[in-house]
Amino acid sequence: MTKPVGACCSSPATICYWFIVSLIAWGVLSLIGIYWRPLHASPPAACLFAMAIGCIANWFKNRSLHCTITGPLFMIGGIVFLLSGVGRIPRREILWVWPVLLIGVAIAFLMEWLYGRRPASSSLPYRRNR
Repeated sequence: MTKPVGACCSSPATICYWFIVSLIAWGVLSLIGIYWRPLHASPPAACLFAMAIGCIANWFKNRSLHCTITGPLFMIGGIVFLLSGVGRIPRREILWVWPVLLIGVAIAFLMEWLYGRRPASSSLPYRRNR
């Protein structure tokens, strides 16, 4: 029998898992960026794609509520920066991306803090108490 614990924004284990997966994804994207300049390691596109991959992997493994929001949000941000890197969107037109990402991440963690419940055993998938 599992006892629900209070709402939390993530455990240290889930944050570490997200970080490791994101770091590996960033490394792979950086290798691709050697041959394709817009995805080079320094632009925000590679970082946002790596963070999105980390969120998607974290959602599949831990069912973190905030990852259902931040994963697609980071992916869209990465696409916008990638389009800017290849010249499809002017650089001055993408200034809105960072505030949208910041607000979206804050909302995602707030929603997890308010609505996310985890069983006492971390091996069980995400469940919402009713």
